[in-house]
Amino acid sequence: MYVSDLALTDFRSYPEVLLALDPGVTAFVGPNGQGKTNLVESLGYLATFSSHRVSADAALVRAGAQRAIIQAKVVRDGRSSLLELEVVAGKANRARFNRSPLPRARDLAGRLRTVLFAPEDLSLVKGDPEGRRRFLDELLVLLSPKLAAVRSDYERVIRQRNALLKSAGTQRRSGTKLDLRTLDVWDDKAAVAGAQLVAARVQLVNALRPHLAHAYTQVSSGQSEARMFYRASVDRAMGSTGRSAAGRPAEPGPEDPEALTDAGVVEARLLEAMAHLRGKEIERGVSMVGPHRDELELYLDDLPAKGYASHGESWSLALGLRLASYELLKADDDWHESSEPVLILDDVFAELDTRRRDRLAELIAPAEQVLITAAVAEDVPEVLEGARVDVMGSVATCVR
Repeated sequence: MYVSDLALTDFRSYPEVLLALDPGVTAFVGPNGQGKTNLVESLGYLATFSSHRVSADAALVRAGAQRAIIQAKVVRDGRSSLLELEVVAGKANRARFNRSPLPRARDLAGRLRTVLFAPEDLSLVKGDPEGRRRFLDELLVLLSPKLAAVRSDYERVIRQRNALLKSAGTQRRSGTKLDLRTLDVWDDKAAVAGAQLVAARVQLVNALRPHLAHAYTQVSSGQSEARMFYRASVDRAMGSTGRSAAGRPAEPGPEDPEALTDAGVVEARLLEAMAHLRGKEIERGVSMVGPHRDELELYLDDLPAKGYASHGESWSLALGLRLASYELLKADDDWHESSEPVLILDDVFAELDTRRRDRLAELIAPAEQVLITAAVAEDVPEVLEGARVDVMGSVATCVR
């Protein structure tokens, strides 16, 4: 798979741009602030409906414009498809596939697969759990596009459930008699969608684990072993520390980690936990159990990476997560020989020491398509020599 053409209208700093791309390596080169990252960000957004730089879609629309349009021609098995996404600030996005409108923008999910490396990836190791949950969910949507709807439904249900909990808390404090029948309905909805998401995440972590161990060894020259485990909040909700779901024993507990791959089992556990925590949830006005409270734990040998890993080790682990994602997508049987995603490296090489930089370049060089941004051409390792696009003042000019 590769992107042969990219067109942007009112996306970020670009009133309009049209680029023809080839398989292999293409480097977007230019000083900081000229629009290099905007180009690759558009493809990452088209693939995952999420930006690696901002959380709000409004920032993607050029100042003064009402909407931004991303168009990409994607070639797979020698056949090209046109993907179009219209980003409207504050409103639902609209999508078209081969010029035909889609009922929902998320129906475009999975048509383009990308793995994007960026300096922001360091937060996957050092940052809050939310970033690691988002990493899993975005990869899940690339592997199984139907999970985009599950993820969206769960987020909507939790917002509604939190509003009901806050209302119930206000009623309790005022002495009003509570009618919790509506909350019971939203408990059921949260358990159904949440269970599907938890089970999918645990299965994903199981599949990623060997790829991460191998990728980290390749990037770091085998200095230590990278490990990952899914810690489900439902395991802790009943007052038991339990075990790390999908692998790592923690404090002794009765939980069976493998059961968390069964959505039916997880649903029952979530309902039980919500009933157990209802008093506390009404008091606090928030949902205290579910995939929005879960954690992806990263370890180097037996120590948690967050707080113990050095800067270099953290970078290697972050790169390992992205390389593991690439290998998992590449090995996806549902896509057969065309599953290889587009690799995007946004100003990564300038952040790495020489050894990690050269090792990463060697690992990604055989990929079908690699898109790189760099402030100067010298930041691109020689093994990744290829086409170059000079970017200056939001004008992109192909050099070779």
